[in-house]
Amino acid sequence: MASWQAHATSMLLKATVKRKLRRASDPVSARLALEASAKGSVRAPDFVGGVPGEWQGDADAPVTVLYLHGGGYFACSPRTHRPITQGLAQGGVRVFAADYRLAPENPYPAALEDAVAAYRGLLDAGITRIAVGGDSAGGGLTVALMLRLRDLRVPMPARAVLFSPWTDLAATGSTLQTNSRRCAMFDGTGIARAGAAYVGDEDPRDPLISPLYGDFTGLPPLLIHVGEAEVLRDDSTRLADRARAAGIPVELRIWPVVAHVWQIMPNFIPEARESLALAARFLLMS
Repeated sequence: MASWQAHATSMLLKATVKRKLRRASDPVSARLALEASAKGSVRAPDFVGGVPGEWQGDADAPVTVLYLHGGGYFACSPRTHRPITQGLAQGGVRVFAADYRLAPENPYPAALEDAVAAYRGLLDAGITRIAVGGDSAGGGLTVALMLRLRDLRVPMPARAVLFSPWTDLAATGSTLQTNSRRCAMFDGTGIARAGAAYVGDEDPRDPLISPLYGDFTGLPPLLIHVGEAEVLRDDSTRLADRARAAGIPVELRIWPVVAHVWQIMPNFIPEARESLALAARFLLMS
């Protein structure tokens, strides 16, 4: 049974963030809506592979995670997603949260180029046990990163965690319609428009933009957590189906009631703490 905190948060988000996003006329105004509640000071960035970002966790942790934040490819940062990266670090992993370039100023392939560069930077630093993770757009970017690394014949990450990943910027999932009223964050009709700033003139079904359409051969084990009422639920379930068909071990869990990327509120939502703990445990598996 879902917690009262999950119910309360979903109701609050519907009344606030979802309404603001519905009224946003462009990516910059939507960016302001998504980042309005960000807390914490801005840190001087560290750089890995020339990509700015910030570290969380013990340098002696057995696993280093490259984390790619969500925000529709046009919003958010390591600062907005510290509750997630700090929560993973508390579970025993070290995290580098990459501050990759955002659209519309930097459309595809800028974010993917930065993700590849940061990953290569971790390898060049001599880190041998690397995992990857991300939420929403960052979750889709995480899968695209793995597809690109495989094609470049770069050593693959050991594991990947994906929180409500956005894997289909062509917007073909049925839950875009069936969950549009239920979803605490998004209207299904706005998902395709949201990706336009990142996609530009490219094909939204390009697997490096929408990894749902990729070949998953050779990918590492995946953990996927998504909310049952999300408009993006099908982006997770179809990804899991395609990965399993390619022989990839997948742990998929569909959570009731929770809002999109509920992991960002671990201080209030018990399901957020549970999801982050399960993800950290998964990342530490040999």
